[in-house]
Amino acid sequence: MAEKYFKREEAEELLPLIEHCLRQARDSKQQVEGLDQELSQASARIMVLGGSLPAYGKLAATREQREKLVAQLQEALNQIQETGCLVKDLDEGLVDFPTLRKGEEVYLCWKLGEERIVYWHGLEEGFAGRKPLDDETAGEPSSGPERVQ
Repeated sequence: MAEKYFKREEAEELLPLIEHCLRQARDSKQQVEGLDQELSQASARIMVLGGSLPAYGKLAATREQREKLVAQLQEALNQIQETGCLVKDLDEGLVDFPTLRKGEEVYLCWKLGEERIVYWHGLEEGFAGRKPLDDETAGEPSSGPERVQ
């Protein structure tokens, strides 16, 4: 069971923060991947050249830059998770918000680039199982834990 259940409006209020953090995390991830490739190529060159002396200063700077980017990536993801929602796919920008629908725990589903939250899916369904939020769900009263609205 989730620690927090979101109303649709609550989740949508968080979208600007989540979008900013997602974009920052994706950018950091892409940069880390580029540096990983650079480090891997440097390692391969050393192996091919029989262990010749690499440019240690450049490699150390690249590793340091990578560590900083990994920390930025983790911080951006932590900021999102602190809100109570879940990053399901960083590359696609998929985020789920736990909620209750007719007494059942489900997720409000949002994808980077969407203006509003207009889909939900069951816990085991994922993105492929997204269904549109309907007026019946949107009008459900909130008693006890918060419900989809």
